[in-house]
Amino acid sequence: MGKTIFDKIWDNHLVKEITEGPSVLYIDCHFIHEVTSPQAFEGLDKRGIKVLRPSKTFATCDHNVPTQNQHLPIKDPLSAQPVDRLRHNTAKHGITYFPLGDEANGVVHIIGPEQGITGCGMTIVCGDSHTSTHGAFGNIAFGIGTSEVEMVLATQTLLQNRPKQMLIEVKGALKRGVCAKDLILYIISQMGSSGGTGYFIEFCGETIECLTMEERMTICNMSIEMGARGALIAPDHITFNYLEGRKYSPKGEEWLRAKRSWIALKSDWDASYHVVKSFDTSVIEPMVTYGTNPALAIPVNGCIPSNNIEAGIDERTFEQSLRYMGLKRGEPIEGQKIDYVFLGSCTNGRIEDFRGFANIVKGKRKAQDVIAWLVPGSKMVEKQIEDEGIGETLRNAGFELRQPGCSACLGMNEDKVAAEKYCLSTTNRNFEGRQGAGARTILAGPLVAAASAITGVITDPRKIVD
Repeated sequence: MGKTIFDKIWDNHLVKEITEGPSVLYIDCHFIHEVTSPQAFEGLDKRGIKVLRPSKTFATCDHNVPTQNQHLPIKDPLSAQPVDRLRHNTAKHGITYFPLGDEANGVVHIIGPEQGITGCGMTIVCGDSHTSTHGAFGNIAFGIGTSEVEMVLATQTLLQNRPKQMLIEVKGALKRGVCAKDLILYIISQMGSSGGTGYFIEFCGETIECLTMEERMTICNMSIEMGARGALIAPDHITFNYLEGRKYSPKGEEWLRAKRSWIALKSDWDASYHVVKSFDTSVIEPMVTYGTNPALAIPVNGCIPSNNIEAGIDERTFEQSLRYMGLKRGEPIEGQKIDYVFLGSCTNGRIEDFRGFANIVKGKRKAQDVIAWLVPGSKMVEKQIEDEGIGETLRNAGFELRQPGCSACLGMNEDKVAAEKYCLSTTNRNFEGRQGAGARTILAGPLVAAASAITGVITDPRKIVD
C-alpha cells in the first residue's frame, strides 16, 4: 500500500519508535515568540542546559507588541517584560531574532514563509496553535506547549503520537467575491469545531491547486478551528515559485536539488486515509460567523439558524452563543451594525489580503462610526503596501495603517475591542472575550471586511463591487 505525504515526511523524521508509546520525531525548524518561550528558557537555565541547535530556531515578537509607535519603549510592563526576556534569551543562546523594527519582524507564521525559512517536507513546530499555517508548503507543522518548546530547544526532537489522517478534496472554482477565508469557514461550518479532532488533514483537489500560496496558508491556518492537529497541501510549481529567491531559501545547485526532492512530496495513488471528505465550491458564498466558535458560520446573505439542530450544536451552547452575541434566531446577518473592522493576523495579514481589501474600498469612504484597524502581518507586507500604492488608496478612503503585530486577534496587547461592541474580524477565533472582555467577534474574509467598513453594517462585497 502507498504512503500519504504525511507518512513520507513523518517516516523521514522518525528517530525512534517507543513500544506502545509515542515516537521520537526530529524537528527541522522551531519558531518561538515572546509568549510561550520565557518559561522554556527558564527551564533550561534551571537544568544548566544550552540550546542544542540554535541555528534551527528563529524568534520574533508579535503577540504583546503595540502596533503604533514601535520606535518607542513598550509602555505596558506586562507586555514589555516578555519581549525583553526574548531579546535576552535569544542573545544568550545565539538564536536568530527579528526584533521590533527589523525588516524581517512580524507575525511568526507570516515571516517564516516570506523569509524562506519555511521550506517543503519539513517538521516545523512553534508554541502557537496556528503553526499549521506552514503546512501549506507540504510540511508537518503543528503547535506545541511550553514544556515541549523546552524539549525542542534542548534536544531538537519531540515526543509525538502519530495522528490519524483525513483527506479533504475540494472541487470547482470559487465564485466571484468568494475567497479562501470563505472556503475554510464553510468547511468548518460543515465539519463542526471538533470534526477534525485527532486528525492531520491533507487538502487536495482542483480548487486547492488553483489557490495562491497565501490563500493556501489561510486554509491550513484555520484547520485548527475544526479541531485538527494540523493540515498540509502537497507542494507544486506555485509553491516553488513562491519560495525561489527568498532570503533563507536554498540557492543555486542546492535549490535545484531541493526542488527535485520536493516534487516527489505527493501522496501515492493507493495511499490510505482514516477519513475522506469532499466539498463542492458551487454552493459556497461569502461567509460570516454569528456565534462564539468558527463553526457557527453562515453565508453573508443568509439568516441565523432558528434552532440548534440547524446550527449543529446542543441547545444550551446555541442559546448561550446567541445571548453573548446579542443576536436573534432567524434574523438576517447582513445589515447587522458593526463597530470595528480588523484586517490582519496570521490568517489574513498578508499582501494579497490588503490588495483585496483596497480593491473594494478604492474610491469610497470608510463609514464614519466604524473604527478600523488595518495591521500588516510583517514589515515586508508593510513595505509592499506602500510600494504598490495600497497605502495611499487606503488613506484616501479614510483608513489608517498600523504597524506589524498580532494586534486585535487576541487580547494580549493595546488593541482590544470594547465590551459588547461588534468587530468584523479577519482573524481565526471568535470565542467569548477573544478580542477583549465582552467583545463580540464576527469572523469574515478581507472582502466582506472591506465592504462592511464602507457601509458600517455587515455587507455582501458583491453588492459593493456591482
